[in-house]
Amino acid sequence: MSDPARDIRYFHRLEQTAFMKLEHAASLKGLLKPFKGKGDLESWANHCFAMRDELIGLAQRQVLQQVVGHPFHLLPIELAQQTTGAGTAFLRWRKHDRSVMGVTLWQQLMASTGTPVNLLADLHAIELQRITLNMQISLLHTLGRQAHECASKAAEAEDVYLRRLKSTPPAMRDQ
Repeated sequence: MSDPARDIRYFHRLEQTAFMKLEHAASLKGLLKPFKGKGDLESWANHCFAMRDELIGLAQRQVLQQVVGHPFHLLPIELAQQTTGAGTAFLRWRKHDRSVMGVTLWQQLMASTGTPVNLLADLHAIELQRITLNMQISLLHTLGRQAHECASKAAEAEDVYLRRLKSTPPAMRDQ
């Protein structure tokens, strides 16, 4: 019996070099700094959303393109992109007819004796890649959304401050 770990691989997971091409991929640059107001927060939110979108593009170009080809197209399920109402996209397992979706499909595929043993390592690598990318996309989306909410609150605080200053006579402002 051959060792499945030594057989041909059809799926190649993303390596660090793929992430290095993304803007600010090395860290969450800018998160732990003294934001000076609405503009700084909006700028950082936009960077988070841009990184999220670049990561989604990376998943489309380098992950989904691999898993739609041979031999994965012969399987009873597929990995596909699902766009959410919140404006982001995640990788999901689903039947080709889109009737059922979820990780349970992958688990059933892995347990099935009809799944070729030489694909098990690839399917495992695909699932690990899916889990990781979805987490990264979700975090960037949440960070961007939170930064936008903070920018809105900062703008409101600025408005309150400026209204108060306007209502204060100029002579009293310097005290």
